[in-house]
Parts: sequence; C-alpha cells; structure tokens
Amino acid sequence: MTLWKTPPDLAALTRKGQNTMHSHLGIELLEAGPDYLRARMPVDHRTHQPFGLLHGGASVTLAEMLGSIASMLCVDQKKETVAGIEINANHVRSVRSGWVTGTVRPLHIGRTTHLWDIRIENEHAELVCVARLTVAVLQQHAS
Repeated sequence: MTLWKTPPDLAALTRKGQNTMHSHLGIELLEAGPDYLRARMPVDHRTHQPFGLLHGGASVTLAEMLGSIASMLCVDQKKETVAGIEINANHVRSVRSGWVTGTVRPLHIGRTTHLWDIRIENEHAELVCVARLTVAVLQQHAS
C-alpha cells in the first residue's frame, strides 16, 4: 500500500526544481518508497556557515523541500495545493564535508494538514538534524 496519490517521478520532480534553491544548494532526490522520500545535499561552500560547518538553514531547507514534495504527492493536485505553515528543527551533530541524506515520513496525513518527520543523517548514518514540518492542504480556486 502506498501513501502517494500521485506516484513519485523523481526525474520530473528534479526538473521542476531546476533554477530554485534546491538546485542551487545541490540537493538531489534519491529514492521514493511507499511511505517515504529520500534526498541528499552536499556539505560544501554552498551549504556552509562562516565557520565551515553545515548551516542549520541548509538542513531546514532540505527538510522543508522533502516534506513539501511529500505533501504535494499526497493530494489531488487538480483540486488542492499545499503550503508549509510551521517547521522546527533540532541540530544534533555538526558536519564539515561530504553529504547529508534526509528522509521524510508521515506522522499525520489529514484532510487539512499533514505532519512530517524528517531525519537528516551524515555519511555514517549518524543523526545530524531532526525536523518536523506542518503543511496546510488548501483548495485551489478556479481563476
């Protein structure tokens, strides 16, 4: 059984992210399972803070991207759209280089809100950041 109303097409989602913050930061969609999405982000000059560590804002960007895409895949895109309304993150380990990988899984998929758990790990599968994203499901109006 799958969570998705729209089957994840990673190539199409990657094309949609061209010339956005996601492509600027080097974020790559990696995998879609029946109830999760996974992406990775480089830890380099694009994602560092001034002291040479992964910037917390870059981790939050990865988390919000994953949760927003996941929500979009859970709604009827002809009738509904989604918008992030709250995100929080705890940064538990620093990273200086390499890649971090984020995995999003649902905590709640409701009619008007979705709640997502996003775990970001380093290349040794150690937790770097855990985030929680709340997304509103909005009705599209004919224009």
